[in-house]
Amino acid sequence: MNLLNISKLSTEEILEGSFGIEWESLRAKGDGELSLTPHPEIFGDKFTNPLITTDFSESQIEIITPTFNTIDEAFDTFSILSDLVNSSLPDDEYLWFQSIPCILPYWDQIPIAQYPEEGKSSQKYREDLAKKYGVKKQMISGVHFNFSFSENFLKKLYELENSDKSFKEFKNDVYLKITRNYLRYCWLIIYLTGCSIGSHKTFSNDCIHLMDAKDDYGSYYSTRGPSFRNASCGYKNLKDLYPSYDSVEEFTRDVEKFIENGDLSEAKELYTQIRLKPKNPKDLLNSLKEDGIEYIEIRTLDINPFYQCGLVRHDMKFLHLFLIYLLIKDETDYADWQREAKINEENTAELAYTDSMRLLRDGEEVTLKSWAAEIINEIYGMSEVLRIDESQTLNLMLRRIANSEFTYGKRLLMLIKENGYINTHITLSKNNKNTSIEKIKNIDMKKCEKYKKYFSIALAGK
Repeated sequence: MNLLNISKLSTEEILEGSFGIEWESLRAKGDGELSLTPHPEIFGDKFTNPLITTDFSESQIEIITPTFNTIDEAFDTFSILSDLVNSSLPDDEYLWFQSIPCILPYWDQIPIAQYPEEGKSSQKYREDLAKKYGVKKQMISGVHFNFSFSENFLKKLYELENSDKSFKEFKNDVYLKITRNYLRYCWLIIYLTGCSIGSHKTFSNDCIHLMDAKDDYGSYYSTRGPSFRNASCGYKNLKDLYPSYDSVEEFTRDVEKFIENGDLSEAKELYTQIRLKPKNPKDLLNSLKEDGIEYIEIRTLDINPFYQCGLVRHDMKFLHLFLIYLLIKDETDYADWQREAKINEENTAELAYTDSMRLLRDGEEVTLKSWAAEIINEIYGMSEVLRIDESQTLNLMLRRIANSEFTYGKRLLMLIKENGYINTHITLSKNNKNTSIEKIKNIDMKKCEKYKKYFSIALAGK
């Protein structure tokens, strides 16, 4: 898409969109062991509550915000919901502020989420995944960011681009280009936000084998990379699957082939860093073909243990800028880009803190810092042309690139070296719960009138 055409729109129009956040987190006990109790009754029926549910396990809470017109509204609502959930847990139970699990029991003691009769298909899907990938890998948790441009922005851009395609095809092309570029450049998000560098011995051996250090409390950690949730040992398909993102028709055709070949049980089992989402996600492929792409889901973000809602506002703001940049960024014709993107993704996750690590850029080696700084500088230039003032956010990102000591992963490494993986996260989880309790206790409901309905929905789903 043409930067000049986009610059003809107002800054407000460019930044308009729909924003939503999903967050999975394990419930852990005060000693760092997984809580094996059922989903808390205070949150009502997990099958019908739209805000508070479970993911794979009864022990794995998922918070899902409604969509909002601004990042600030989405973030503020998410923050309040996470405070509400954390402060509503029993005294000796905490949200585990880490994407890699806490101390796990034997695999057959991990409780898969239980559903009523109308949800039995969801329960069976989880049981089948457990057999295929192993229960412990299912316990990896993270943050998902849902995004779409406003229809107003897309329609005005459609007119400016003077496309000979239908509006639906044009809209699909917008999200397909962002998706292709996101896969190429998501290594940057892994570096900037990665914060999963350790593992207890009860987790997965293939992750532990990638870590180069051990603490005195039965855990392992890495000094070399920021995100083992995104590493080769993370929760990924059993074989590399590269569908075409050139068109919705080609994408759905390829995913249907994966299902026919037995590589996937259904479309949503395709685990990628970014997902194309249609109007009706329950009938994903047919809805994509008939209705087109409604929004995209970013799945790269680790839980951030340093903040009581597991996420940082500046990271969200950068991600928004990054997606606009990906729409504008020209693509190369390098044919093997998906395989190269996967290599960069995993090398960054496992080895970004080592000076010898190199990324691949259309088959040529390049250092992470030089390429990352180039991208940030291009986003600076784009922001200037589009009159977007996010210099503080961009300065923070540039600081992390210039010195890895300012990344979340390196900050966490210092704590783990001193206190161990489990002890560090017990302390962080307890501190975050105390912060949430104080925030809920002192909340000014006059200022939070618009959040009242979310309180009643979150608690018992009313």
